[in-house]
Amino acid sequence: MKFLRLLSVVFIFLLCHAAFAAEPPAPAVVPSTPIFPAPGSATPVLPTEFAGWQVKGAVARSDDPAIADAVNAPVLKEYGFQRLEKAAYTRDDGRNLAIKAAVFADASGAYGAFTFYCSAEMGEETIGGRAAFLNNRVLFYQGNVLVDAVFDKMSVMSASQLRELAGLLPQGEGNKGSPPSLPAYLPKKALQTNTTRYILGPVALDRVGSPLPGSLVDFKAGAEVVIGRYTVTAGDATLMLIEYPTPQIAAERQRQIDASHQVAQPQPGVASMVDVGPFFDARTGPIIVIAAGPLSKSEARSLMSSISYEADVTWNENTYASKKDNMANFLFNAIVLCGIVVGVSLVAGIAFGGVRVVVKRFFPDSVFDRREAMEFISLHLEDHPGQAPRER
Repeated sequence: MKFLRLLSVVFIFLLCHAAFAAEPPAPAVVPSTPIFPAPGSATPVLPTEFAGWQVKGAVARSDDPAIADAVNAPVLKEYGFQRLEKAAYTRDDGRNLAIKAAVFADASGAYGAFTFYCSAEMGEETIGGRAAFLNNRVLFYQGNVLVDAVFDKMSVMSASQLRELAGLLPQGEGNKGSPPSLPAYLPKKALQTNTTRYILGPVALDRVGSPLPGSLVDFKAGAEVVIGRYTVTAGDATLMLIEYPTPQIAAERQRQIDASHQVAQPQPGVASMVDVGPFFDARTGPIIVIAAGPLSKSEARSLMSSISYEADVTWNENTYASKKDNMANFLFNAIVLCGIVVGVSLVAGIAFGGVRVVVKRFFPDSVFDRREAMEFISLHLEDHPGQAPRER
């Protein structure tokens, strides 16, 4: 018995050993894949071909704004630069085309970068959201993408070919593909071509030239700036619009601008280090309007009066004015319900009374008004003999 018990223990031990030996090794730990793709793996912007142009070689990609423009990298950051793609294209006829496409966070950044690089010497073209050209170079933006195209030789079909390219560019989702509304407030009369500048930061503001420094504008408060050059009687004047999130912020900034401007005014017998020239400002809603340059009061007033802010309110929530929750509809339904109740009561009363009349006519004293079912109280008042009759 002891020998059999010992043999069973040895047998169980051998089975356990064989099971552990046959167990597969634990799998190696693999690093998890990152949720956000690397900049190089983002959705491509430039197509491999368009309008007869074929990409030549690999498309270079980078998320470093210094690769796009080493000098103005801080400006690109203010506009929300995300990444850059560079590609060379060729055609069967031997022509070449170099394209740089800069992707921004939204269309406001792409539009602002377009106005920053656009010069007054450029001509206007209809490509994408807006386009300008000079010699063999064409600059345009579409959605949140800014494209800089350089041809080795221009042709009459170059503009239409770039229009096809603009249609192939990825579009920003939702409001990201909508351009800013502030530049639309600039008056078109006397505005010099390609002098509009849309600014989102102090670095770009200082580099384009402004009647105000960035410290007075206060971009941290959510300011947006647009600047335009106008032709006036005595030369060129600057019109500057600063939009803030609320009229209250704009009113406070205007008071600080007026106080700073009064301090900067030259005093008699005191040398001034800053010559701001004629300076006029006003406010309409959340927009501060500044006119500076060789302007008379009448010219400045005429220029600034053409800017009028009108609030555009958009309801993005349910107003709960549905048919079910409408008070007039509730009152109407209540009146209809009262009419229905009155009608039903009237019909029921007529029906009950009619049935009673019919039954009494054909079955008198058998269903209604039976003598055994009726209780009648009577007073037996009689005149006794010897008493005078009572008046009744």
